[in-house]
Parts: sequence; C-alpha cells; structure tokens
Amino acid sequence: MPDEASPATAPAPETATSARPRRRGPRLSRRALLLALTGAAALAAAASPATAGTRPRRTTPLAPPVGRVDELLARLTLDEKVSLLHGAADPASLGQAGHVPGVPRLGIPPLRLADGPAGIRVRRTATALPAPVMLAAAFDPGLARAYGRVIGREGRALGQDVLLAPMANLIRTPYAGRNFETFSEDPLLTADLVAEEIRGIQAEGLVATVKHFALNNQERDRTTVDVRAGEQTLHETELRAFEAAVAAGAGAVMAAYNKVDGVHAAENATLLTGILRDRWGFDGWVMSDWDAVHTTGPALAAGLDMEMPGGSHYGDALRTAVRAGLIDEATVDRSVRRILSVRERFGLLDAPPSRPARDAASGARLALRVAVAGATLLRNERGALPLTDRAARSLAVLGPTASVPFVSGGGSAHVVPDAAPSPLDAIRARAGEDGSVAYAVGEDLFGRPLPPLSPAVDLEGVDVAAGATWTRTVTLTATDPDEWTFLVHYSGPRPTVTLDGTELFPVGQGVAEYFVGGLLGRAPDGLDVRRATRRLAAGPHELTVTARGGPAGQLFRLRAVTGATRAADLTEAVRVARAAHSVVLFAYEDATEGQDRVTLALPGHQEALIEAVTAANARTTVVLNTSSAVTMPWRERTAAVLQMYYPGQEGAAATTAVLFGDADPGGRLTQTFPAAEDRHPTAGDPRRYPGEGGVEEYREGVHVGHRWYEAEGVVPLFPFGHGLSYTTFRYEDLTVAPGAAEGLDVTFTVRNTGRRDGVEVAQVYVGPSPDLTALGVDQPRSALAGYRRLELAAGARRRVTVHVTARTLSSWDTARHGWLFGTGRRTVRVGSSSADPGLSLGVEVRPS
Repeated sequence: MPDEASPATAPAPETATSARPRRRGPRLSRRALLLALTGAAALAAAASPATAGTRPRRTTPLAPPVGRVDELLARLTLDEKVSLLHGAADPASLGQAGHVPGVPRLGIPPLRLADGPAGIRVRRTATALPAPVMLAAAFDPGLARAYGRVIGREGRALGQDVLLAPMANLIRTPYAGRNFETFSEDPLLTADLVAEEIRGIQAEGLVATVKHFALNNQERDRTTVDVRAGEQTLHETELRAFEAAVAAGAGAVMAAYNKVDGVHAAENATLLTGILRDRWGFDGWVMSDWDAVHTTGPALAAGLDMEMPGGSHYGDALRTAVRAGLIDEATVDRSVRRILSVRERFGLLDAPPSRPARDAASGARLALRVAVAGATLLRNERGALPLTDRAARSLAVLGPTASVPFVSGGGSAHVVPDAAPSPLDAIRARAGEDGSVAYAVGEDLFGRPLPPLSPAVDLEGVDVAAGATWTRTVTLTATDPDEWTFLVHYSGPRPTVTLDGTELFPVGQGVAEYFVGGLLGRAPDGLDVRRATRRLAAGPHELTVTARGGPAGQLFRLRAVTGATRAADLTEAVRVARAAHSVVLFAYEDATEGQDRVTLALPGHQEALIEAVTAANARTTVVLNTSSAVTMPWRERTAAVLQMYYPGQEGAAATTAVLFGDADPGGRLTQTFPAAEDRHPTAGDPRRYPGEGGVEEYREGVHVGHRWYEAEGVVPLFPFGHGLSYTTFRYEDLTVAPGAAEGLDVTFTVRNTGRRDGVEVAQVYVGPSPDLTALGVDQPRSALAGYRRLELAAGARRRVTVHVTARTLSSWDTARHGWLFGTGRRTVRVGSSSADPGLSLGVEVRPS
C-alpha cells in the first residue's frame, strides 16, 4: 500500500544531508530490518510537516449528494428511520463491536463497526500495530497517516465500514487505564496526530469515529463521574484534538460515558450542538459509547444521532414517543439525514461496495517502522547500548515478556496478529551462532502444574465434551505456610474453583471478561487466564473444580505459583545474569480498558527482580513494555532503560534492531514520567483524580502535563520530549521572523556531532504573552508550539524552519468566548525536550 505524506509537507531549507532511498525486503531477517528502517527514514523525510502545529485542513469534501438522501428520507417509514439510529444483533457477525441493520426494501446495506485503535478487532487475525502512544512517540504526523491507511485498508478488507478510533482524549493522569490507546498529554501534538490518522483511515474508505467526546480521561468511575473543566481549559486542552478531527473530515464522533458539568456527555447539548456543530461545523453523525445513553428525547434533542450497541432508548421508546407526538419526526429525520449523508459520502448507501484484499505484508512493514520510530531510549550509561562486541556475544535475557511477546493492551484495543515472534527468538537470531544467549523467566506469569493431589487427578489439561459437566474434589497439601497464586486457564465457560469452600474466581462472566489485559489475560496458547492469590497455612486444603463444556466443549487447566517457586525463579535469573557479560531484562505492566492502574510501580515482584539482577550484573538494560509512565526506584542501578510500550506484532524485530544498533532509537516521550507517586499533576488532590463525591475538577486548568511541572517547579523523572540517540546533536543559529497568517517562522540549524546516523526531534516552545497576562488570561509558562523529526547522517547538519500558527499563539478568552491573539514580547525556545534550555530568543509578536 503506498504511503501518503501529510498535506502540510513542504521541503525545509537544508545543507549537507544524505538522501536515503526507500527499500523493502523480506520480513524479520537482519536485511529486512535495515531495509524497513531506511524506509522509515524516507517516510519521515517526506511526511514530517514543515509546519508542525498548523490547524489541520479538511481534505475530504463533506457535502453529500442531497438529492439521493432526500429521496431516501421521503421513502423511509418511521420504523425504518428508527432502525437506522441504533445498533442491533448481527446474525452474520464477524466478531466486530457493533452492527446497524440496513433497510433491504430500499437496498440500504447494514453497517459493521469495529474497534481498532491499534488494528482491527474482529474474530479473525489482523495486523497488530504498535499502540497509539508508541506511534505518537515518533512525533511524525506523516507516519500517523500511514498508520491510518493500514487500519483503513484492513478494516475494509475484514468486512468493516466504521472504525471506532482514534481516541483523542489527553493523557491527564498517569493512572488512566487507556493511556496506551491515545497519544499524548500535549494538546498540539495530539491534534496533529489525530487529524493525520483520520485522513489516512478515511482515504481507504473506512469511516473514522473520533472518541470519546469529551473529558473521558480515566476509566475509574467513567460512567458516573461528573467532570468540571473551565471554558478556557476545555478549549485549550481537551477539545483541541477533537476540533482538529472535525477539520480533517471525521465522519463520526463518539460521545463519552462521563458527565460534563452535570450532564451526561451523550446528551450534553453544549458539547454536541453548541461546540461540535455550531462552532466547528461538524456535519457527520454522533454515536454513543456502548450503553452510554440515558434518555430518549433529551439525548436526541442535544444532538446524539445513534445509540449503540442496542436500542434501549432509540428503539421502541423513540418510535412510541414520535407516534404519541412527544418527539417531532423532523428531529428523527435530522439524525437520519446526518447518517445517510456520511454513508453516501463513503459509498455505503447502496449495494455493499467492493472490498480490497488484505495486505498483511504491507501492514507488517508499517508495524515495524512505527515500533522502531517510537522506541524511546530513556537512559544509557557509559554506552551500554547498542550491544556490540562482547556485549552482543554474551547475553542473559530475562523476564516473561522476553519469551511471551507483549503485542497489545487489553479490552477493545486487543488485536490477535497473524504471528508475533518473541524478543528472545529475535535476539538469538541476531546474536547468531557465535553468540551465547541464556534465558531465565525471572517471574512466572502462567503458573506450574499443581503438586500431587489426593486422590490423584491431573489438572494440567482436562478436556470436557460439549454440554458435559466435569467435577472433582481433591486434597491439596501445603508443606509450609506460603502465598499461593492459583491460575485457571480455560477455553469455554470459566470453571468454578473453590478452595476450602470459598470461590477463587467469583467475578461474573460478561463485561468483566472483556476488560482483560493484553498479556495477563491470555496464555501463550490462547486460553483465557484468571488469577487469585491466597495465603495458605501448612497442611491439607480442600479443592473442588467444576467445569462445563460449552458449545465447543471446554479445555482447562489449573496451575499455581508459590513463594517457593518465585524464589527459585529469582535465584535462577540472578545466576544466569551473573554468568553473562550483559543482561537484557524485559519488564511489563498490563493495562486495559475498564480499569485504571492503582500504582505507578511495576506490578508483581518485578522491582525485586530488577534489584537482584542489577546487583549481580551492572550491565543490565531494562526494556519496558508498559502503557504509560512508571516509577523507577531501580533506575540508577541500571545501565540502560528502553521504553517499548506495547509494540505490536513486530515488536520483537524492532526491539532487537534498537538493542543491537541496527536502528537509532527514534522515539521521544509524549508524556512526562513523574519521579514519584506524589509528584504529578493529579497527585494529592482527590478532587482532581479520581473525583470526590462523584465530581472531578480539572483544577490544573491549562497547565496540563509538562506545563504543570514547569509551572510548579517539580522536577520529573523524565521530561516530556525526552529521548536519547546513539549519536549527539547540537542546535545553532536560532532566528525568528513573522510568518504567514500572523504566525512565526522559527528557523535553526541542527547538527549531528557524533559518529553515527541518528534521529532527533527538535521541539519549539513559546512563552506567555504579556498583553494577555495583563488582561488576566492564564497561560502556560512554556507551551509546545511546533516540532520536527529529523534523521541526520553522521556529521550532517540541516537548516530547519518550523511555523508557529496564530492559533498556537492565542489563548481562549472566557469573557469573549473566543480566541485572543497573544501579542507582546514572547520567548521562543528550541531544544530536545520540555526541560532542555536549548536556544532561546525574545521576539515581539504583533498582529499583521
């Protein structure tokens, strides 16, 4: 599939750089890695906008052929109109999230709606792309468009019409369970990436649904919390990406679960009509999040067009209200018209359109490019990375996610790929026959067979026939007092397991089963997994297991991890680490929709593992497969820390390429990593997070993310924009001049001062306007105003111009309910992160 560059692309002035041809090769070989990575370089050079931060322009015309829509509206009965406004069961389901029946009498086909923030989630395998937060780390809107095109084509090829993505909510708290599904804590960067991904998705004919509108920045209490954000805060932070999505032509918007100022988002007229339609001119349709509708008439009047996944409020209730004269049928017609207009625009109004063939190879290449581009090197002491010479030939690889690839997060973002090699296999292949790569699990995630039971029963693999029931009661004897973690692996209805008369896995089947992590919730062979930890006294314990065969039967096993087996695993990991020259230790944190994290520490016993291993071998690199920021009390004992997030199906290849220096780590942090649990914007104030008395207040105002750290003088663990290269860069010759449309043109030179080719992300920050300060308008002390991803050969330099838009130089004025241009003398700074002093100039900003 051809890549498509950002419409904002324009060549920047440059000198002494080497052009790299785009080439592609076979998957997973070292040559393939190198060729794919040079493809990434070409993509970045062609697609990174010279004017990063500009307001996105709409690229797909929204005006539908009105005659066709009017004709259908005139012929549709009330029952048929209502049927188009809500979801229903799909008799021919492909495993997608939602289905809206068509109208066979008029030839209108049904719609299928699929989850897909990182790939199409259906019953079949699909390309599992890196999580959006990893895509964002590349700081490359052109790459976001290519990412969208892969998803768009796959969605069409897999029988889908509407994509429930991208997620445009900001990363506001590091605890939020879906931080990996979205992009950044920064409004400008999020807006740029959301807009370009939508352009890519819809260029392939798939309707994009930007979500969750609005202020859905946490999973805890997400269906009930009442979020309060000031007007300026709302427009300058959370809404910026949604506005960009509308400008990019998004066909649909998904209303959030939460309340905003006391009114559920799905029936909030201020959001759905006042802002979305009247201010921004959105003419697509608005659907609810799943089961997020609470009323019929008020929701419809507020601007909600479609209820999903069923019709509790927009089915019989709506039909009855119209016939009783309680709701004007013209209001129904308005929503139907919006839906039909978008469907007409995408060719989804008549016979089902032809669908492309799935291009798995193209998807895999893009997945690799994104994973390498987003790989973020946080720490690298004494050149621990890349692994070369003896370090590359004598390795210990540790951690469960070294042998079990961590592909994607849980919940609606989880995608099952065609294949996903493990990092351990990729590292061994890269080390070659001359290398020695030893492995130890370090921490067992999936358990070991139970010790001998009385009477003897093998619970390691029980096959129950369809419709049958299997039950056994046995005695389990604990030799010493110990902590046991029991694990049940199963393929059908979850078995019932009681220990001494108490159910070990009492959570009911249904929604709770859906919101399971992408790693811990599924065994390597695909069986579902649940865990329960109990403290057992020494002696006998009664264990009863009952399993029922579902329609396809049931396969299950019961396992355990004990304190004794944990100690043995730790001892083995230390032994293996001590025997090797260098160590690569994979650590994880499993996040999912439906729940927030409860700590920023690594889960389980991983911190103890890292402490023990680094004490045994100081040349230890920790590779993080985590969703968001984590605390690192162990950081100073490591040689290097590489953040790989949830890297998709090609994560093993990408991780190996970066570890061995086949590629420069290209990512930079799009969220600040706090130094401790009590040192971030939502710490210590329950009104900020998770809410108090059902109300949550965005008291940080416009000081979201890195802006808060600077305003409060809090030093983070790693700042926004941070990321190391295997080479070094120097910034020179900063100039600032008036630009088009009252903006600024910020020009500077970036020089690669090292001996290796490398990636740098140059970032432009702007200080507050004194004239707006005099008017009492709150402003960040430093706001991201633009950026440029650069790939420079050793010794090369490039002259770069980044345009800062008038919108970026403006603030929202609550008195005028609009934007005010920020004039006066303002500071412009260029550097490699939000904390880098870099180069700075004072510039007088005046209206043209």
